[in-house]
Amino acid sequence: MKIIKNLKLAVVALAASSIALSAAAQDNTLLGAGSTFVYPLFSKIFSKYTASKVNYQSIGSGGGILQLTNKTVDFGDSDAPLNEDQTKKMSAPVLHIPMTSGAVVVTYNVPGVKGGLNLSGKDLADIFLGKITNWNSPEIKDANKGVTIPDLPIVVIHRSDGSGTSFIFTDYLTKVNADWAKKVGKASAVNWPAGLGGKGSEGVAGLVKQTPGGITYVELAYAKQNNMPYANIQNKSGKYITPTLEATTLASNVTIPEDSKVSITNTDNPKGYPIASFTWALIYKEQNYNGRSKARAAELLKLLWYNIHQGQAECAPLNYAPLSKAAVKVGEKILKSATFDGKPIL
Repeated sequence: MKIIKNLKLAVVALAASSIALSAAAQDNTLLGAGSTFVYPLFSKIFSKYTASKVNYQSIGSGGGILQLTNKTVDFGDSDAPLNEDQTKKMSAPVLHIPMTSGAVVVTYNVPGVKGGLNLSGKDLADIFLGKITNWNSPEIKDANKGVTIPDLPIVVIHRSDGSGTSFIFTDYLTKVNADWAKKVGKASAVNWPAGLGGKGSEGVAGLVKQTPGGITYVELAYAKQNNMPYANIQNKSGKYITPTLEATTLASNVTIPEDSKVSITNTDNPKGYPIASFTWALIYKEQNYNGRSKARAAELLKLLWYNIHQGQAECAPLNYAPLSKAAVKVGEKILKSATFDGKPIL
């Protein structure tokens, strides 16, 4: 018994030592978590950033917000601003710094159909409501004259985790379909009326690829990297818009409020893609918490400053829209408002 007890104590000591070593190793590493939507861009930016190491976990916007709430990361990233409930759960004011904007695309597995199908916002919402259930329905055929569409049941696939991509998608559907707005609404996690759930972009994309008739939504960069087809979505002007960098940039060219919280879905721009959004890095306004050093806080702000300046050069090659000059100015002002012991850091 004594040997077992000593062995247990040794295991506990070893675990404690491992945690301490891990903490020491992480001392010079900035920790972030959240959006899968922005992950391809962050991976590229952080690989080139040399001032400090960055460990970013792509766990979804909901996960990033939770990690920031629990103060286990230096920054979260979300494709949706904090809602009232999330804000209340934070122990202190949180700043939203715009990082980039990107498109959410509708991808599908319809055998025999090559190229992008045309889908209106209303019909798209009706598909995810479970009201349009077959690919050769009159609504879809009318929008795709001359295209042979098989008699194939539609299999709706959606995110099962809290997701900023889901927020962007449902924010758009809420604006274009009154039935959706009434029955479902917009959120990073909603009560989906139909379909199967998959975790992360990888989960929903995998389900679509193995399911004839499947349909889901992912970020444009992810769809392009994985050679997935995507639909042309009808915008407010009645035009079917292919999700491109140019169309996303046009949608994001809007007036940015001082807190940077703005929705750009269902754009008024006649050439803009209607399912687009900014993504935001989230940090505590007051950086002196949990024993953090002023130097660490300064490193975090330097990283985010780099993201909205030099890091923007990485956006276009990965199909994200670089921030406008106006958005950069708003981001600068927000970063300059961050404090340590109540005094500006930058």
